[in-house]
Amino acid sequence: MDFTLTADHDAIRKTARAFCRCELVPHLRDWDRAAHLPREVIRKMGAAGLLGVCIPRRYGGLGYDYLSLGIVSEELERADSAFRVLVAVHLGLNSLALFQWGNEAQKQGYLVPQARGEKLAAFGLTEPGAGSDVAGISTTARRDGSSYILNGEKMWIGCADIADHFLIFAYTDREAKHRGISAFIVERGFEGVTTSSIHHKLGGRIGNVGSISLQDVRVPVANRVGEEGDGFKIAMSALDNGRYTVASGAVGLIEACLEASVAYATKRETFGQPIGKHQLVQQKIANMVAGRDIGRLLYYQVGWMKNQGMRCTREVSLAKWTNCQHAFQAADDAIQIHGAHGYSDEYPVERYFRNARGALIYEGTQEIHQLIQAGYALGDRVDKPVTQPLPSYPFE
Repeated sequence: MDFTLTADHDAIRKTARAFCRCELVPHLRDWDRAAHLPREVIRKMGAAGLLGVCIPRRYGGLGYDYLSLGIVSEELERADSAFRVLVAVHLGLNSLALFQWGNEAQKQGYLVPQARGEKLAAFGLTEPGAGSDVAGISTTARRDGSSYILNGEKMWIGCADIADHFLIFAYTDREAKHRGISAFIVERGFEGVTTSSIHHKLGGRIGNVGSISLQDVRVPVANRVGEEGDGFKIAMSALDNGRYTVASGAVGLIEACLEASVAYATKRETFGQPIGKHQLVQQKIANMVAGRDIGRLLYYQVGWMKNQGMRCTREVSLAKWTNCQHAFQAADDAIQIHGAHGYSDEYPVERYFRNARGALIYEGTQEIHQLIQAGYALGDRVDKPVTQPLPSYPFE
């Protein structure tokens, strides 16, 4: 494995960090209090290439590699989780799924404007009664001539109320169980599509999360991604990409906690000296350093594997599980270091703590990832060859 960063990696980190410093950081507390994300910011993210960083240039992206996606995710979450979540949903879950599974017409019609940031995309898998149990979804798609008729409800969908395109998963053959799930590109303008936002969330308040209602939505056959029954495979491969952004983003959150804690520990004094001189404070800071560096190596490994065209389901699950645990602990310790100040939004660590909690649930709960890792170790889980692998880097 070679984790040497290239000039492209350095450039995209500088671009993402500068974007966060100029366009995001000055406004984060106000946006968090208002639970509002201005659409203009999303447009600027697209113009900067952050919404298509690892999509080939021929499809409107920057043409950088998959490690670059991890670096962008790290930098965005170093500012606020909502912006990394936006990239996870739009690029990791939707656009990369189209890049891997879509036909040329779908790539030209949907992937290109998404990679350019002209259109925003979402991923419609989770339902009110089905989260970790993907096969438990109840949304259906019935073939009717040259169309499918979709009916169902999706819940906890990132960008639900602001996205232009949705990748929706529905049963075309319920008797086949998970092998009867298919995937469809659904446009917001299709008749029968309605969305709403979920308000008063613990964390991720800047970002949009909501529900999608599908009532007799007619979707052209041309908008089916892959063949009938490919939906489960498409969803699982997309989740590998989404989990990669969560794992790399968690490193950015640890970094933010570390920076805030070091700054506070060097100026805040108790008992006649900076609190950073106290060993128990040093222990918390040292743990943040360890979590950051271990987490970065874990997601660098996944990025390298993706560049080689290798399947990384086990590795990305481990990175997501481990890094999110470390991020939540770092946020908790950051509040403790700040004391009473950390309990208010006077300092950003309060927001980091709220945001870190969500990552222990979405893209696979901690418990699901423990089962995945145990399954591999016990030999109960063995990866099969991927019929449609994610294209390796460099792209053709």
